[in-house]
Amino acid sequence: MLTTIKNNLFNIAAFSLLLASIIIFAWTGSYFVLAAPIVFLYMVLLGVNWKSAYWIFLFTIPASVQINFSNDTMAITLPDEPLMWIFLLLFTLVFARNPATLPRWWWKDKIVFIVVLQFICTIISVIFSKMVFFSFKFLLAKSWLLVCFFIIPIWIFREKKDYIRAFYVLLIPMLATVIVILIHHALLGFKFDKVQKAMSGLYYNHVDYSTVISMFFPLLLVAWPLTRGKGILVRLLLVVVILLFAAGIGFSYARAAVIGVVFAIVIGLAIRARLVNIIMPSLYALIILAFCYLVPNNKYIEFRPDYNKTFMHKNFTDHIIATFRGTDMSSMERVYRWVAAVRMSQDRPITGYGPRTFYYYYKPYAVTSFATYVSRNPEHSTTHNYFIYMLVEQGWPAMLLYALLMYAIFAKAQKVYHRLKDRFYRLVTIGITMTIAVGFVNNFFSELIETHKVAALFYIPIAMLILLDKKSKDEAEEPVMLPQVESLK
Repeated sequence: MLTTIKNNLFNIAAFSLLLASIIIFAWTGSYFVLAAPIVFLYMVLLGVNWKSAYWIFLFTIPASVQINFSNDTMAITLPDEPLMWIFLLLFTLVFARNPATLPRWWWKDKIVFIVVLQFICTIISVIFSKMVFFSFKFLLAKSWLLVCFFIIPIWIFREKKDYIRAFYVLLIPMLATVIVILIHHALLGFKFDKVQKAMSGLYYNHVDYSTVISMFFPLLLVAWPLTRGKGILVRLLLVVVILLFAAGIGFSYARAAVIGVVFAIVIGLAIRARLVNIIMPSLYALIILAFCYLVPNNKYIEFRPDYNKTFMHKNFTDHIIATFRGTDMSSMERVYRWVAAVRMSQDRPITGYGPRTFYYYYKPYAVTSFATYVSRNPEHSTTHNYFIYMLVEQGWPAMLLYALLMYAIFAKAQKVYHRLKDRFYRLVTIGITMTIAVGFVNNFFSELIETHKVAALFYIPIAMLILLDKKSKDEAEEPVMLPQVESLK
């Protein structure tokens, strides 16, 4: 009897909400009103089966779009950003009631320890920020990204079917965006100078787009051996998808995405050959040597561009040639900001200027001989290098922690791969590590980890790697025991 009454009340409430939404829409013409019934149903689902609600949330990420309000001074990404707020609030309530929700073995993981230290550095940099309001907004965004993509996955990925489901949940909407953008770009003649217009509002810009699809690309490659025995149709479909993603990467005209895929393949082969531990130290050593060569006696000044010959090219071939000649505008603009950021960091080496503050303080530190036609920076973009981005906004500790995190990830991946016996999990380990490797390269020329689509493909694979590490250690002893969160249901 009580159940019947509850069901009737739910039906009445749902119907009333739908009717009210239709009436208000007819009166105001606002399409946002029609979202009310969907929001209501999603909240009900969240209470009944939060894991299903999380899978729906992941499905929305690739196709979410940014909506601007108040003359572009305010923006929100729909529908995934409000869903992240919900999961952040839900986790905060559960964790506050029972901190043991996060198991002890998770806290002991070295990668978790580094990420926690990174978050503490962010908090400190916000406290000492030159612009606390902007920095605090960054801290909030970082919080819901970490909760949704780094913490909650430890309760999601329990069996093989969960890893497979995540692959399809992200692939299907992402593939749809690739097809839409390729069609739109084809109508524009696949022109290099029209690539930004082809984004169709699905991504912030072509760099964001190329980073996302290039990060997912390695997962398609490792899916190939897993389709063995699945039938010719399945393998043919996978080939078509791989070709579409390859076309998307190629026609995005983003150099970092292509370099990232090549670097990822190198990382994958190095893991199998037990050589990955020498890659990151070697790369860091080269960077340090470059600084030691360029900084003393201001030798970097010798590489300043010719202002009259440094410009944006309309042809991608010319764009690549200009890159090697040092006459490409985007490359030289990066150097202009890197020089400014390094000089700027000397005034606040420990805490940085605070997240989201670089744009407002860097120009007095810039060397004018490196200026280009776009140095006025009307789009308020930042350093275009995640290491330098951490250095100038959060200080030396934050930058060094990021460098340490990347080394720890690849080192752990190699151990996990060779410790695991199951072929499926070994391939998953290779795939997710290659995804992180692509992200590392793209973020060497940008700073996209705090954007929702890139963050999902960066932090979820790290969370998976931590789980696979736990599984590999327990494999010979007993099944891995993941935390129970019935309180979320």
